[in-house]
Amino acid sequence: MTATDTALTGLAQRWCALSLLHGRIEGHIERALQAGHGLSVREYSLLNVLSRQHDGEGGHLQMKQVADAVVLSQSATTRLVSRLEDRGLLARYLCPTDRRGIYTDVSEAGLRLLAEARPTHDAALREALDEAAKVPELAALVRTVESADPAV
Repeated sequence: MTATDTALTGLAQRWCALSLLHGRIEGHIERALQAGHGLSVREYSLLNVLSRQHDGEGGHLQMKQVADAVVLSQSATTRLVSRLEDRGLLARYLCPTDRRGIYTDVSEAGLRLLAEARPTHDAALREALDEAAKVPELAALVRTVESADPAV
């Protein structure tokens, strides 16, 4: 085994640990949101991202930007938007300055559900991180997540 092989093996192990941490956290949050609010993690993320839009310059996101923010393909994001629109949590409308563009806004019902779900989400995140911190392979990653600058 060469030094490069050893470095790549270490890198692969760290990547696996990160993937494990993500999966554990997402699964814990998913169960809490489904049980308490009938929302998936992706639905919550979409409502959260769209709730931060505003009417000022650059305030509305294009579907590609929304897809990037919720880490889904554009087609999966469109399907997700349609499901939430069918539930009355989102509304779509044409961009007033570019009739080709379509905006998506969170409805009042969506904002209420998001506000109700946020404490559940945050508590589940905290619980998942606390549990993961007990696993030696994940503890350093948890500390990194907890100390990371959110603006990055």
